[in-house]
Amino acid sequence: MRMMLKAHLDTEAASQRIQDGTLPQVMQQTMEMLRPEAAYFGPENGIRTVFIVFDMTDPSQLPAISEPLYQHFKASIEFFPVMNQDDLQRGLSQLSP
Repeated sequence: MRMMLKAHLDTEAASQRIQDGTLPQVMQQTMEMLRPEAAYFGPENGIRTVFIVFDMTDPSQLPAISEPLYQHFKASIEFFPVMNQDDLQRGLSQLSP
């Protein structure tokens, strides 16, 4: 299922990971594990935020995805299903008129 991960990175923890050089490594490992359809990085409400769209094949993936972000960045994480335009069209076509 196509999922979006949204992670707010704690400012102090993320700044420390930038200074010690581990932020790029952890992000690279996350990208290699998830093989995302898309990944975006930027501020949301003044907080460093990561948005990653990926295919979750099994809910048992949650700990492996979440724990590095919790441990390294004290992240606040949300997962939610998302659709692309093709998915939306298929879903809408199943509605009764």
